[in-house]
Amino acid sequence: MKNKKTIFHEKGIYQEFGQIRTQIFIRTAGLCLTAVLIFFLVYRFFVRGKFADFMVSFFQSSLRMDYDAALNFYQQIFRNFEKLFYFIFIAMVFLFLLRIYLGWFSRYFAEIDRQMGRLLGEDTEEKAGEISLSPELIAIERKMNQLKYRMEKQKSDMLLSEKRKNDLIMYLAHDLKTPLASVIGYLNLLRDEGEISGELREKYLDISLGKAERLEELINEFFEIARYNLSDITLQYSRINFSRLLEQLVYEFGPMLAEKNLTVSLQMEEDILFSCDADKMQRVFDNLLRNAVLYSFRDTEIRITAEQQKYALIVRFSNHGNPISKEKLERLFEQFYRLDTARSTESGGCAGLGLAIAKQIVELHNGTITAKSEAEVIEFTVTLPVIS
Repeated sequence: MKNKKTIFHEKGIYQEFGQIRTQIFIRTAGLCLTAVLIFFLVYRFFVRGKFADFMVSFFQSSLRMDYDAALNFYQQIFRNFEKLFYFIFIAMVFLFLLRIYLGWFSRYFAEIDRQMGRLLGEDTEEKAGEISLSPELIAIERKMNQLKYRMEKQKSDMLLSEKRKNDLIMYLAHDLKTPLASVIGYLNLLRDEGEISGELREKYLDISLGKAERLEELINEFFEIARYNLSDITLQYSRINFSRLLEQLVYEFGPMLAEKNLTVSLQMEEDILFSCDADKMQRVFDNLLRNAVLYSFRDTEIRITAEQQKYALIVRFSNHGNPISKEKLERLFEQFYRLDTARSTESGGCAGLGLAIAKQIVELHNGTITAKSEAEVIEFTVTLPVIS
């Protein structure tokens, strides 16, 4: 049986096409009345009229027959085949009116076909502007305009995404030159200077190592861009100790936290058990914590809370940093979008992919991820449904 939602949807569609149903009814009724009128006139003219007298007189004058011979000839041709003539006449009238009827319908199909051509970009001269159909096709016109808007938005989003991707590749390629040049320069110094102090050698090696690690980060960003949208993410669910996952994550970020003298406050129950794809969720929280570290003020605290409710697990990451405008908040989860558009080498980052990938993974778990900024506190909230 149909559910209520389906019934209401069908009723809505039925009401939307009320105007064209009325038009079809009026046209059909008009053609039926026209057919009845034609048959009535023919009946009056042929059966009750003077058609027989006219034909007999015609035979007399044209074939030089007497009245009896002309009457007999008329009866042999017309009277004896009267039903056949009526059938042929009715069939001709029916086909003529059917032709008019189908021609009227074909005009609607031609209208829709022409506007579909605009949607597909075949009619370049009339591509711009809204689609316009006959008043009785207003429901189809409205849906086609919605489809046109969505297609144009998707194309615009695709072009914008491609532009961002190309810009980031260009920025990354430019950024690769700086650490690479430094590594080569310091290695040449180590090779060419035979008598170099141990302290200076150690300094050059530390700088070279730091630049080489930065090179590795940038190369990894290239791989992120290459992998994004080229492979489908599939989930492998397992029951994990969620508390241990967050604790391990904070421990691994120790050196990165120390660089800005940041502390992490981890507030949650012990041994929270939860079913999810552990590797993918670790990547989500890795991205969120990395984001918090990169954009936190020095000497501040990052707060992580995990609350297990009956139907959901809610995890929040909050840090103290520069406020984020409403416009930027709305775009944070777009692929290839970065807050630091100037590409600060110091801040590093995930080429604008970290939060976009995090959102994709969370949504694959049927969850949600949101961000808000109040004063100088930025908070990300991940809500994951409990799988029973």
